Amino acid sequence: MDRGRPVSLSGVPTTDGSADRHRSLIGAFHVVSGLTLLSRLGGLARDLITARVFQDTLVGSAFAAAFQIPNLFRRLLGEGALSAAFLPEYASAIRDEPEVAPRLASLTLGLLLLVAGVLTGLIEIVLWLVLALNPENPDRAFAIRLMMVLLPFMPMICASAVMGGMLQVHGRFALPAVAPLLLNLFIIAAGLWHFATAGQPRSTAFIMAGATLVAGGVHVALSAASLRGRVQLRRVISGAGDRTRRMLRRFLPVLIGLGTLQLNTLLDTLIAMWPVWVGASILGHTYPLDASSNAILSYTTRLYQFPLGVFGIAVATAVFPLLSRDAPDAGAFLDTLRRGLRLSLFIALPSSAGLLLVRADLPAVMYGGASGFSDSGIVRSAAVLAAYAPAVWAYSINHVLTRAFYARGDTRTPMRIAVGIVALNLVLNLVLIWPLAEAGLAAATSLSSIAQSIILWRAGRGLIEGRIADAPTIASILRTGVATVGMAAPVAAMLMAWHEPATWTGHLLRLGATCTLGVVLFALAATTLRCPELRWLARRDPG
Repeated sequence: MDRGRPVSLSGVPTTDGSADRHRSLIGAFHVVSGLTLLSRLGGLARDLITARVFQDTLVGSAFAAAFQIPNLFRRLLGEGALSAAFLPEYASAIRDEPEVAPRLASLTLGLLLLVAGVLTGLIEIVLWLVLALNPENPDRAFAIRLMMVLLPFMPMICASAVMGGMLQVHGRFALPAVAPLLLNLFIIAAGLWHFATAGQPRSTAFIMAGATLVAGGVHVALSAASLRGRVQLRRVISGAGDRTRRMLRRFLPVLIGLGTLQLNTLLDTLIAMWPVWVGASILGHTYPLDASSNAILSYTTRLYQFPLGVFGIAVATAVFPLLSRDAPDAGAFLDTLRRGLRLSLFIALPSSAGLLLVRADLPAVMYGGASGFSDSGIVRSAAVLAAYAPAVWAYSINHVLTRAFYARGDTRTPMRIAVGIVALNLVLNLVLIWPLAEAGLAAATSLSSIAQSIILWRAGRGLIEGRIADAPTIASILRTGVATVGMAAPVAAMLMAWHEPATWTGHLLRLGATCTLGVVLFALAATTLRCPELRWLARRDPG
């Protein structure tokens, strides 16, 4: 091998362009994943505290549901449809019409704030009417009031997400990844105040909601300050009309596609919150979920989202601006897409196996012990995690594949697939909650995500000339699978020989031993199999 030239995925010398693309992807991934790791660690600390403030109770379910609404619109508008439509057009404007780019950015941000502000006002009015017409249920009233307090977070977090996308196009990935860390710090501070003053959980829920609003305002201010010198937001937006129209043509199909997915998330929340918002029965039958279900589901969701957020979404976040930039060059685009998929699977496959292995210990350590979940809540959380874990790899590659379609200007294909997946997910939800309770919602999400990844991959064959799964990509997936099995089998054997711990400390020791052994074994297996992805993660040089 020629050691004087950069080396490709398959070991063949590459062009300098390929090496530069690889450096860009890995460098961006390191920044995003590193800062996301800090924010996710902050999220774990936040969950440790809030789980002991709210426990697996109605208050925990209500807080999780109230927090879900602004996050739903963030995914739909800030990080979802608008970003998917805006970022490729903005990157193109910077490249071809730099004088138009700030006008497009100004118009997009203004439209976002207008739409988000109107939506917030309308939802507040609807919730006020519901509260006024049905005041007799104090639990329902508490949940609705908490939602009303948190709703103004929606326009703030959407604006932050779009401004973060602008910064990413300019190669600045740090501040967008820091946003969750700021939020976590503010909520942690409110939780510590609760313990210091022996506060009441319902009062603390409102204090945490206020802290969330303050965190959102701080991040908007920091994002605006970081854009100065890179993007000159202007009142004059003439000249951006053509690009705005193209962006909106992309936006509407993505809005429908992602809107159906977020509708499904909202339906999941409604299904889990039915005992609080509606009642303990449905059509004369006892409902299979209870007031604790949404708390258990929401807290456990964060456990599988840890590796997904730190690594899976970090790859997709890093690869999207690069895919948008490489879209006119078929070879460069395909090369970047393959690298992104390989990195995602290299991280997500062992993550899926690892979460299955620690499904009993992780919830016990995070949410058990003194003042934590009840014993039954821990068992139910373990069942939810076991249902989510098998599809972590699917969640990860879905983010990359969907962004590949968006970067090439194809927003209709993911939209059509999303509509079908939502229908499948809803049917599975309604069927699986009866035998599996809240774990049925998690199982429905996993099965639907796996189906979506298969369909997206097959549809991707028509996206660009050349196969996504070329020989080096197939070989990479096989190596990663073998390394995952080589890690999981010895760890599973150790767990079978280790009796179920009876204390929180026992679960902590077993969790630590499992994670340490798993990481060491996977690294050894990947090194033995000469997986290049391990080297990519260790350094920025693509050689």
